[in-house]
Amino acid sequence: MKLSKKGEYALRALIDLGIAAEVGRSLVQVTELADSEQLPIKFLEQILQLLKEEGFVASERGKFGGYRLARPAGRIAIGQVVRLIDGPLAPIRCVSQTAYEKCSCPDETHCGLRMLMLDVRNAISGILDRHSLADVVEVTLRKMRRDGVPLPFSGPMRDASGSRERRRRGRPTPAAHRLQPVEGLINNLLGDYTI
Repeated sequence: MKLSKKGEYALRALIDLGIAAEVGRSLVQVTELADSEQLPIKFLEQILQLLKEEGFVASERGKFGGYRLARPAGRIAIGQVVRLIDGPLAPIRCVSQTAYEKCSCPDETHCGLRMLMLDVRNAISGILDRHSLADVVEVTLRKMRRDGVPLPFSGPMRDASGSRERRRRGRPTPAAHRLQPVEGLINNLLGDYTI
């Protein structure tokens, strides 16, 4: 299993939406998400549309419209998102639970390669299915607070012209930030949680 750019961007956008919800932002505009993560906006829009069709995010139109999580972050397993975007987690089809295909091996039951790849699939799916978006958001926010990094999306939302929405909480707009790449977050999750 290799996480594609599309899968990485989907997870990064969902993590940002989860952070926004935690800091009290009800909606985040696609331009803010793209700027925050330095992602191509058109590609991100396509990804968000797919996530919306599958019920992970919801959107609102209008001057102060944007995206939000459509369900609680604790009900979004990372494995669900990866499977949606990148397909089965199994390295070979004969061990996939969602896209099984018979392999060319003459004795699938006793195939050593299949047994090894089954262990790989089980390890990957075990980790990705055990951790929810809420887990990743919590680890991200904890580390940002520990390191004194300004929390993203805690300031006012901007409309399409760049002007600011009236501040809801009176917090200052944070400086530009960079979240860790998804691979770093997963590695940090593994370090913070025992398997």
